[in-house]
Amino acid sequence: MYCYQCEQTTKGIACTNVGVCGKDHATAALQDLLVYATKGIAMYAHRAAGLGARDEAIDKTVVEALFATVTNVDFDPQRLEHHLAEAAAARDQAKKLYEAACVKAGQQPEKLAGPAAWKPAADLAGLIQQGEELSLTKRKSLFGDDLTGLQELILYGLKGAAAYADHAHILGHDDPAIYATFHQALDFLTKERPTTDELLGWALKTGELNLRVMQMLDAANTGVYGHPEPTQVRVTPVRGKCIVVSGHDLKDLDELLRQTEGRGINVYTHGEMLPCHAYPSLKKYKHLVGNYGGAWQDQRKEFDAFPGAILMTTNCIQKPKETYTNRIFTSGLVAWPGVRHIGPSRDFTPVIEAALAAPGFAEDAPEKTITVGFGRNAVLGVAGKVIEAVKARQIRHFFLVGGCDGAKTGRNYYTEFAQKVPKDCVVLTLACGKYRFNKLDFGSIDGIPRLLDIGQCNDSYSAVKIATALAEAFNCGVNDLPLSLVLSWYEQKAVAILLTLLYLGIKNIRLGPSLPAFLTPPVLSVLVEKFQIAPTTTPEADLAAILG
Repeated sequence: MYCYQCEQTTKGIACTNVGVCGKDHATAALQDLLVYATKGIAMYAHRAAGLGARDEAIDKTVVEALFATVTNVDFDPQRLEHHLAEAAAARDQAKKLYEAACVKAGQQPEKLAGPAAWKPAADLAGLIQQGEELSLTKRKSLFGDDLTGLQELILYGLKGAAAYADHAHILGHDDPAIYATFHQALDFLTKERPTTDELLGWALKTGELNLRVMQMLDAANTGVYGHPEPTQVRVTPVRGKCIVVSGHDLKDLDELLRQTEGRGINVYTHGEMLPCHAYPSLKKYKHLVGNYGGAWQDQRKEFDAFPGAILMTTNCIQKPKETYTNRIFTSGLVAWPGVRHIGPSRDFTPVIEAALAAPGFAEDAPEKTITVGFGRNAVLGVAGKVIEAVKARQIRHFFLVGGCDGAKTGRNYYTEFAQKVPKDCVVLTLACGKYRFNKLDFGSIDGIPRLLDIGQCNDSYSAVKIATALAEAFNCGVNDLPLSLVLSWYEQKAVAILLTLLYLGIKNIRLGPSLPAFLTPPVLSVLVEKFQIAPTTTPEADLAAILG
């Protein structure tokens, strides 16, 4: 095992025995093999697309396979074995698709090797052995640390973009050109001797791809559930039976709310699901009563204390404690060995039964609320007032402070930074990094809240649209705005967003709490030179540097 795809990797180098996330050696090997198999599918699918041939099922398999290997998604070897069987079948279908397209075009098909020629082992033990032979350490010995790190940068960006594409697909939004780019990028990653310039070019192309995917996801979310509206959300418990929903998937929450309506069960969001309270088609449910707990890394303590059923959608799961293994469930691509999984039919009967069997909250806690729902539609709706406040020097600067939260020490930086932001500045935030400060009172500037919660990491497109709209209003570039990005990262969706920001030419991003282990000093120096990326230092020093 050799894994350094997340921020919390052991000693800032790599996890080589057991992942900090809880991933064991077998799971890591199977995930490595699944990525390899996905490249094999893409080698044929990319060539087929060049001849005008496409298969939606193949596209879906590639995206789901990549998403399954994102940190804190699939820890179950049995489920990964199933994904590998699907990948082998999709590769065979992609090969047939390509060969048929060649016949139609009067061309001779290429004979592809490497991932395209992979044959799955007969059993789980054999698959694990195949995965072990694909270890990152072996690739590093072939390509060196620099090139391997850049390859992984692209791969991790593709994994993050795949997660967003899967969310959009679930809501019925797809784009053949987007899937074709996934295939092309994965095919590029099979190239034997890529140059540094080629890899850096594809890193920015991956950022462009992710921008298009996020735009598609934004259209999916708002098209189905409406544009988020500023909404007060209760963050203290209400008496009664209960279910808490964590992860990112709006469709799962929607279906659960439908199935629990009138059942006497209160539903709470957790982690990245907090912004769901702002969508008109979700907040209409009266039994969606509030948000419980904080970010994903505190779930073992919080779920242990929660007196109801727990549903984990998409990523964010940690190893469950025995005290709640009988009342935690997974759905979508997330999985943990021994945890009951809800299939694609989204029949949440087992979750409902577990909630009714649990005691629930015995009494109401004193009511406390926070405000969410400042997506692009809401913010741009008052853009005139914001612009006038800037011109009148009531608002001096905007800070986007957000990203992934995590358990590693040093993340209190973001709490202290937000607290120290001057009173004439506005803080925008998104993703679960907001939990470091979103229950603090920041007040307002002439009626404009000083803390604007844009939403999930899935809603990063909103932040991009807000920034570009402000730049247009002030007739300047985004880099000329009184806007600074201070970001925390943890897993591969954050990598995808970072690549998107770099593709857009946004500079002077501060990134923490530590820089990616897969980027070697020479590669980091290139990013620093081109984009002025800087590691976070101390809140005082960074604020002084930003505000001059």
